[in-house]
Amino acid sequence: MLDNLTKRFSKVFKDIRGQSKLSEDNIKEALREVRLALLEADVALPIVKDFVNQVKERALGKEFADTLTPDQAFFGIVNEALIELMGKENSQLNLAATPPATILMAGLQGAGKTTTVGKLSKFIKDQDKKKKILLVSADVYRPAAIEQLKLLAEQVQVDFFPSDVSQKPVEIALAAQDYAKKHFYDILMVDTAGRLAIDEEMMNEIKAIHAAIKPIETLFVVDAMLGQDAVNTAQAFNEALPLTGVILTKMDGDARGGAALSVRQITGKPIKFIGVGEKINGLEPFHPERIASRILGMGDVMTLIEDVQKGIDEEIAKEMAQKLHRGKDFDLNDFKAQIQQMRNMGGFENLLSKMPGELGQISKQIPEGTAEKAMAHVEAIINSMTPKERANPDIIKASRKKRIAAGAGTTVQEVNKMLKQFEQSQQMMKMFSGKNMQKLMRMAKGMKGLFPNMR
Repeated sequence: MLDNLTKRFSKVFKDIRGQSKLSEDNIKEALREVRLALLEADVALPIVKDFVNQVKERALGKEFADTLTPDQAFFGIVNEALIELMGKENSQLNLAATPPATILMAGLQGAGKTTTVGKLSKFIKDQDKKKKILLVSADVYRPAAIEQLKLLAEQVQVDFFPSDVSQKPVEIALAAQDYAKKHFYDILMVDTAGRLAIDEEMMNEIKAIHAAIKPIETLFVVDAMLGQDAVNTAQAFNEALPLTGVILTKMDGDARGGAALSVRQITGKPIKFIGVGEKINGLEPFHPERIASRILGMGDVMTLIEDVQKGIDEEIAKEMAQKLHRGKDFDLNDFKAQIQQMRNMGGFENLLSKMPGELGQISKQIPEGTAEKAMAHVEAIINSMTPKERANPDIIKASRKKRIAAGAGTTVQEVNKMLKQFEQSQQMMKMFSGKNMQKLMRMAKGMKGLFPNMR
């Protein structure tokens, strides 16, 4: 995500490092690099000019703490300017309406609108499991659009209001809203038809739906990889509809970042969410300060923590902790459970990409999907074992390895490799068992003297 910008800005700060202070002469080249970085990212020229002027003005007209080096001071200025450009803070969904709070989804075909409806309904449900959500498709043009949304509703475990290609979109939306009112739904989400390009017919249709159902939120879904075209499309929709926010999809594939940096400034509407990956949980609230942190190579620790908290099954974690406390061995069932927890957190590559510094850079060197395939491979090998073998890995000798390899459709060498990985995890987990846990606790208490604020 936004790799090109990250590389450019890293060069900017590296070039300033070693200067005694910020001056017009030594920031001249840095500002040129900032300008190039933004133009290459497909950010609109007027925005680039304003941004560079703002950074220059702040860099030359501000006193900095003696503890800050010039590159640290310049980093702070650029970080602050990026956050302001993208909207300062996260803009949450407004669901404060007489139920059902109606959300209308708009956008072009291929932007991932229908998938985003599923992702957003899952996000809302995860935030509040008591929310009663109803989905409806008013897309009567695209083959299988209605069926796709129905399947997504089943996957997310929310309700679906049936519609038919013979009906008119406005009638579908009104019927769904009436049903939602009568059956006490908290939220109604209306998916609309997209087109390959903006046309008058589409705009008139979505305007009619909007006028009929009067949604509390009108969200424009757009492919971030379109860059400046994404911003222009958002502006066209904003002129036709009273948009309340934007969702940028395919952000994980966007190396440039032009849409993320331009949409707020040009449309005046906040980016509320970003879509990352194809999984149903691949939707994140848009936090300008976190995206600025990613752009500047500092990772996104807050989102990483949230991913971990969402992905951890508390019952499994509690059971594992009790087992380790009793000094019981970590077995292949536990190893498999760890892999599944990692997948629930968005996968290894996703977690690594949010780490700061060099760790975050490592994720860019891993071919996309490699880690996910490796984890699925390990799971397949463990699934080929008997319950006895999973609980007692020491009994897995040559003949058993051959049978396991055949069952998993792999080789004995791969089985050996997986068992080696397991042994390394087992050794690490032993550090947290029985007496070793008590030693670690004593060490932690000793650390409090060094770090008074540590809990």
